[in-house]
Amino acid sequence: MKFGVVTFPGSNCDYDAYAAVRHILKGEVAFLWHKSEDLKGCDIIILPGGFSYGDYLRAGAIARFSPIMNRVVKFARSGGMVMGICNGFQVLTESGLLPGALIRNSHLRFSCKYVYLRVENNATCYTNTFQPGEIIKIPIAHGEGNYYNFEGDIDKLEETGRVVFRYVDNCGKVTREANPNGSINNIAGIINEEGNVLGMMPHPERAVEEILGSTDGLKVFESIRTACSSMVKTMGER
Repeated sequence: MKFGVVTFPGSNCDYDAYAAVRHILKGEVAFLWHKSEDLKGCDIIILPGGFSYGDYLRAGAIARFSPIMNRVVKFARSGGMVMGICNGFQVLTESGLLPGALIRNSHLRFSCKYVYLRVENNATCYTNTFQPGEIIKIPIAHGEGNYYNFEGDIDKLEETGRVVFRYVDNCGKVTREANPNGSINNIAGIINEEGNVLGMMPHPERAVEEILGSTDGLKVFESIRTACSSMVKTMGER
């Protein structure tokens, strides 16, 4: 299994994601340059946080036109695993790989702090090592993390289990106070209909060591490894 971490001009969490995979997960990982269309044989692509192309126009709007995204979109639509974190989530919505949009935080301020999430669906490639309804602590760092979609589309996401992470308080309750950005239904992360593309605003790569304040984010990367290992095993048995 090989991870690929995309670097856009303005990315500032690409090295965090790289370090989480290389030094904590002990996995194989490569950087992928925004001007290239070479995915270097990677099995899972990470679109990291930051401010791609300076967030000009709006967050993720220019990154979607980069050469690497042409290849990432094809990769995802052929079943390849793609995870967008923070700005990466914004790029995924702009590129049409995930529905909805990320707009300005309702309080109009940048938020950088630890938040609590509830794992709403642990039957995905990204959450299979979590317990159903598990409460985890992961940091956020964004100014445009307010997930928005139309009412009918939100209902569809909820009904089909595509809301993967939700902002809650430390007791697991969905409250207005626990919502750091005004996101509809306290949504913190969603997955596409096929289950291979995940977008989440919180940063799991910044919660992989005790010294960082939490190791809950490591389970996201461990889940990916477990999912990939299962796929390889299944293919080998055919």
